[in-house]
Amino acid sequence: MSEKIKVLIADDHALVREGIAAFLRPCEDIEVVGEASNGKEAIEKTIQLRPDVVLMDISMPVLGGLEATLEIKKVVPETKILILTQYNDTEYVDRLLKAGVSGYILKHAVGTDLVSAIRAVSRDEIYLYPTVASKVVSRYLGKEPPQVRDPYDELTDREKQVLRLIAEGYSYKEIANILSISVKTVITHQTHIAEKLNIHSKAGLIRYAFRKGILK
Repeated sequence: MSEKIKVLIADDHALVREGIAAFLRPCEDIEVVGEASNGKEAIEKTIQLRPDVVLMDISMPVLGGLEATLEIKKVVPETKILILTQYNDTEYVDRLLKAGVSGYILKHAVGTDLVSAIRAVSRDEIYLYPTVASKVVSRYLGKEPPQVRDPYDELTDREKQVLRLIAEGYSYKEIANILSISVKTVITHQTHIAEKLNIHSKAGLIRYAFRKGILK
């Protein structure tokens, strides 16, 4: 028998993680090697366990799925990220594909589609759930209006992580501890974020994060 596909489940709801793990357990070619309840933990568990595929929710505390994906693709680039979420907004899909995810599936579709998606991304294929794929194709064919250049795309990966944590209300010291950087570096990142977004108050950054869907 060929080697099993090692899967890490990252979702902030324990019942969701347990349900997915129970569903995947009968699959002889798939093994759930770990779980994570937030983006920071997902990064740590990925480095530790080296899964083939991470099932990643978008909206999680500490670091969200996008921010965790950006870091994982830097430190463990061979691991495939399969987004498993309730959100099918084209803006989310665009951001995550740019970040390097290999697949995007909706939670209400969990079932045989999930197994197919895991197997597909483990083979270096791209998997998009049909309703998501149709939106991507419509955008490509010009059936949806083109998006105006988003200043958010000008932020570096680390700046996106810092923005998320600032918006969640963490202090400079707490952000420094979470990201293993100095307080001075956090302040420097915030300065760059403020300049790029032209938002110069913490309250403004929080409002921006909610408006952009960075926080739900």
